[in-house]
Amino acid sequence: MPEIAEVETVRNTLKEKILNKKIKDVNIIYSKMIESNIEDFKTILKNNSFKDIKRIGKWLIFDLGNHYLLSHLRMEGKYFIKGVNEKIEKHEHIIFTFEDNTDLRYHDTRKFGRMNLIKKEDLLNTEAIKKQGYEPFDSKLTSAYLLEKFKNKKIPMKTLLLDQTIISGLGNIYADEVLFAAKINPLKKGEEVSEDECTRIITSSKEIIEEAIKLGGTTIKSYTSSLGVTGRFQQKLKAHKKEGAPCSNCGKPIVRIKVGGRSTYYCENCQK
Repeated sequence: MPEIAEVETVRNTLKEKILNKKIKDVNIIYSKMIESNIEDFKTILKNNSFKDIKRIGKWLIFDLGNHYLLSHLRMEGKYFIKGVNEKIEKHEHIIFTFEDNTDLRYHDTRKFGRMNLIKKEDLLNTEAIKKQGYEPFDSKLTSAYLLEKFKNKKIPMKTLLLDQTIISGLGNIYADEVLFAAKINPLKKGEEVSEDECTRIITSSKEIIEEAIKLGGTTIKSYTSSLGVTGRFQQKLKAHKKEGAPCSNCGKPIVRIKVGGRSTYYCENCQK
């Protein structure tokens, strides 16, 4: 699944390749991905161009001037840039064709991705956006903020870190890595977390996401990058997908458990 570092990598790559290119056609093959009126969607996009691409959490926000196109990749969404005459593959569901005869194609094996066209002034009132928590680099993400969010929560920390209304952008990979770096057991209840542990979560989140973005994200079986970018952060993973490997701190084997239905990797010795 693409997480904050992967989405940021896609954003930066697309900005280099598609900004200010006139859109001459929009081909919607799987319409259920579009949450807006289909005809309005096509009309506003045709003869327009993407002026900028922003990001909030895991949402890509394409700037169309008076409107924003919101795009969420969900589990396996990817963007590809191809020639207009290249064969349309089975899982390419939305195609934006530019005047230079190149396509921006949205590919999604599981069809979970979503797009929505909104007026600019409605962005912060859009349900998906307004419920987002603070990102790791936001100055408002403080230990006091996390303590308040975790207060009275009998939910495991792994599940809480996946809650986008608390910290925006973390997914299964980086939640494992943050908890490992912060030396917090993924099964520990939110109400049991200390102020010092909250500080460690914030510090670890910033450091890990910053490095992951520099390395183009993480390319593993559950998320393969596209646009000619191959993530290299998987070489830095210390917990996620490391079942049986020695812990980089103590040498004990990393174990795998299920937390809230999600595979979770941690060191029983270091994350007591």
